[in-house]
Amino acid sequence: MLTNNLGYPRIGSKRELKKACEQYWSGNSSIQSLVQTGRDIRKQNWELQKEAGIDLIPSNDFSFYDQVLDLSLTVGAIPKRYHEVILNKGNSELDLYFAMARGYQKDGLDITAMEMTKWFDTNYHYIVPEFFKDQQFKLFSTKLLDEYHEGLRLGIKTKPVIIGPVSYLLLGKEKEAGFDRIDLVKNLLPVYIELLKKLEEQHVEWVQFDEPFLSLDLTDKDKAAYKYVYTELKKQFPKLKILLATYFAALQDNAVLATSLPVHALHIDLVRSPEQLKTVLELIPANMTLSVGVVDGRNIWKNDFQKSLVLIKEALEKVGDDRLIISPSCSLIHSPCDLNLETNEDTLTPEIKDWMAFAKQKVYEVVVLKQLANDEEIADAKLRANFDSNENRRSSKLIHNPVVKQRVACISSRDDQRASEFSVRQKLQGESLKLPLFPTTTIGSFPQTAEVRSWRAKYKKGDLSLAEYDALIERETAETIRFQEDTGIDVLVHGEFERNDMVEYFGEQLAGFAFTKNGWVQSYGSRCVKPPVIYGDVYRPAPMTVRWSAYAQSLTDRWVKGMLTGPVTILQWSFVRNDQPRSATCTQIALAIRDEVVDLENAGIKIIQIDEPAIREGLPLRKADWQNYLAWAVRAFRISASGVKDDTQIHTHMCYSEFNDIIQNIADMDADVITIECSRSQMELLDAFADFKYPNEIGPGVYDIHSPRVPAKEEMVFLLEKAKKVIPASQLWVNPDCGLKTRHWDETKKALTEMVAAAKVLRESVEEAVTL
Repeated sequence: MLTNNLGYPRIGSKRELKKACEQYWSGNSSIQSLVQTGRDIRKQNWELQKEAGIDLIPSNDFSFYDQVLDLSLTVGAIPKRYHEVILNKGNSELDLYFAMARGYQKDGLDITAMEMTKWFDTNYHYIVPEFFKDQQFKLFSTKLLDEYHEGLRLGIKTKPVIIGPVSYLLLGKEKEAGFDRIDLVKNLLPVYIELLKKLEEQHVEWVQFDEPFLSLDLTDKDKAAYKYVYTELKKQFPKLKILLATYFAALQDNAVLATSLPVHALHIDLVRSPEQLKTVLELIPANMTLSVGVVDGRNIWKNDFQKSLVLIKEALEKVGDDRLIISPSCSLIHSPCDLNLETNEDTLTPEIKDWMAFAKQKVYEVVVLKQLANDEEIADAKLRANFDSNENRRSSKLIHNPVVKQRVACISSRDDQRASEFSVRQKLQGESLKLPLFPTTTIGSFPQTAEVRSWRAKYKKGDLSLAEYDALIERETAETIRFQEDTGIDVLVHGEFERNDMVEYFGEQLAGFAFTKNGWVQSYGSRCVKPPVIYGDVYRPAPMTVRWSAYAQSLTDRWVKGMLTGPVTILQWSFVRNDQPRSATCTQIALAIRDEVVDLENAGIKIIQIDEPAIREGLPLRKADWQNYLAWAVRAFRISASGVKDDTQIHTHMCYSEFNDIIQNIADMDADVITIECSRSQMELLDAFADFKYPNEIGPGVYDIHSPRVPAKEEMVFLLEKAKKVIPASQLWVNPDCGLKTRHWDETKKALTEMVAAAKVLRESVEEAVTL
């Protein structure tokens, strides 16, 4: 029996990678310093796993930005617009890599970034590969080989991890019509073969191929591609031990396909889908090893050893000790690094902390489960301690609140309906708000400078009083209101300077949430988030945002939006309790947000935005399961939004999502205005709304806030003209793709000035057309 890990957090236990990348991007450190930080993190990760007792330690799970982008660079899938970056001899391979991820605006070049979207149903974002008909691939980057050799030099023989060729192609997009990207598999496979040959020369024993699409709906062509790829690899490398990793859902109808592929081992996720074990055990051939993912790689709760042992022993009876591998359910990049760093009892009480396990602890859980499965006495005390922790959590009085449960039980059909349909509301809102054609706004947050963040840190440490802290936030808010007025923005925001994270901020004010000091996980690139922990029933003890929204509104005659995070997004971007259905927890959050919406309206806020960027992300991987999820998710949003009068305008915001398959459900949310990310896709995402004839108002983002480049007015006018061709002008808003929190003030001011100018051009063109 072996122990295995599919991947380890790459950010460093104290976010060393984030800091190193941002220092390099800002020009304040060298590329040598950045590369050394990467080496240090890999060394620490490998040594930790070796010390814990992991047999199959992953390499190439480290990334400076994203593992899908790593593979695009490896196989030479580099869009032509970046070739001038390559030709500049002053640029390194990493500079090219970061240009693909973030865009490039220097040396007289202005190159847009590649598209970014969610990694399956997680809050991790990947850089979407771009594919063209008859595209050729070649080995461009040797990162995978280099990191394997690096491990060898440290005395650690690792298991290289690579996204399988079929999943890689399915993760991408065709950038021209007339072909199916899966047809490129025969062009792509030779690069994989070249890589594996170089690894074989170094006597590599195991290679992990991540093929998560085996847990999704596949076409016949996709299935044929899987058979072709792994049959060819077996021919080329008959002795290589390929571990084929699936995760996030059950194999279901692909179980026959997965177990028939000529690979040495198959990994399945038994946290998400423990029921699939029975099917796989019935199908698995006698020469295939089974990796059982029993430790949750996506949540922070301590493993229940007794439950995991039931699954492990069931597998042992069928495949035997020599054909079983114990693993986490998926890569641990979705988990924080180390629970031992949580030493502040003010943020995380000892009782709740005892229920939890981060990546380091999960690695040790895998090893203990092996010991328990082997009936080693050394693990008996750990089994008893694990039982006590889980039993304490089940019986704790911290978890259950009868008042909250009763309120959920009493929700009626009227609670998720606005008083009137949209056409009536739109007329009333138009009369009340008196906004111009193509109204301009932002998504909510404005840049949080180091100075602003320092105020919050000083306040939490007690170095600033509440009165002093509030005075500083008031000053920053007032300056931001003045800037927006001077720039000519129509609907203002207060800037959110009092907020840390769009979910954490609300969780801090809701009952049923706990917080960590160092529970960071990567969202994309250097962007790390610290998800709250939902451990119990949720309710709102007091208003959360009214004070700052009302203050901002008092400073201006223009409308100021109230800014809230929606219930589905709070759920999706938290570590959620696993002792009740997620739908029940989401409904509790929806009632808390509803209370806040009503209070904002009563305070004179007539436009309220309830952000739901995670609606699409939460979709189950199988389409057959979508409607059940969408029913409770949409209902939760409507509960949160439906307590206000018709002339109060409800906005929502979504980003980095494919909307085609759920456009009816988005319409069912019945937000008066939806703002979406559109600039990276050059307004492609808007096609779904146009084809559907989306009835409500919409703001397609006109510039990419995740890139440091400043788009020109003409670029935004071009995008708005494209939007105007498919969406009536009376329904269009003008806004950035997302919040501006991570941007710098200089680029923000320039970009918003250009955005307002673009809106004016559109207004003038419509007025001229009417005159003519």
